[in-house]
Amino acid sequence: MKKQIILSALIIMSVVAPRLCWAQATIQTNSVLDTIYANDTKNVVLFFPDPIRQGVTGADNFIFTYNREKEQYFGLLQAKPGEESNLLVININGAIFSYIVRYKKQLSKLNYFIPLSSSIGNEKPVIVDSIVRDSTEAFINNKNYYYEKFCSYLLEKKHGPTLKRGRQSKIKLKVENVVFDKEELYFVIQIENSSNLDYDLNFLKLSVETRQKGKRKSLQRLEQEPIYILDLPSKIAKNETARFVYVMPKFSLSNDRRVILELNEKHGERNMEMKLSHKYINNPN
Repeated sequence: MKKQIILSALIIMSVVAPRLCWAQATIQTNSVLDTIYANDTKNVVLFFPDPIRQGVTGADNFIFTYNREKEQYFGLLQAKPGEESNLLVININGAIFSYIVRYKKQLSKLNYFIPLSSSIGNEKPVIVDSIVRDSTEAFINNKNYYYEKFCSYLLEKKHGPTLKRGRQSKIKLKVENVVFDKEELYFVIQIENSSNLDYDLNFLKLSVETRQKGKRKSLQRLEQEPIYILDLPSKIAKNETARFVYVMPKFSLSNDRRVILELNEKHGERNMEMKLSHKYINNPN
């Protein structure tokens, strides 16, 4: 009787196991990798959800550079004409990201913000259960709660002289303060509308501008994404003032770089740019 049971089990496994293996192989085969294009005249920037620990390309005509000494969230990709290859990136938490990379003379996209959901796996087994999920959500909520409280504190406290101000058609843009706390920089910003028309805010971008040296001087900008924003309005009514805070991951700048704040009006032309020297970023309050 036992021999019959064992024999039956072996027969069932011999039928089921290949199907399971075939299904797994099918899933792996059907997963299509995204393609990233690069060339030899521009830096394509890849921002990852966690700092990069390792990044390699499969061919010499592609170069992926990142800071090997200090943990950073982004890497730079360049390419020379040649056959397509692949890029493999592993972050400090073991998440693995894989992409097809190709050379393209004209690029339509220079910045890629990589979500954790695009990871193809983890080099270490990841245990996902209710405890892990709850602790992760609690951590995120606690971080946002802290950002909210600290931003509110900065908006309530008295500040010294305005660091920088700009004006365009009775629209005033001011950077009241830059404050460093823990691992973040807090930009306290004010928009004052002294005109008789409401100001519909399209966007306020914060970028780092690099002044290239040499005979052909050029400027290159890299937009910085805030990790938290408090009280950013969509509209500033006439004769009203709005104050808000941008929270950015901490960064520092060399002498040939500066921060650019770009204010843009929706369906209007009251736009302006403000340049903020590297000294305000490297010496925050």
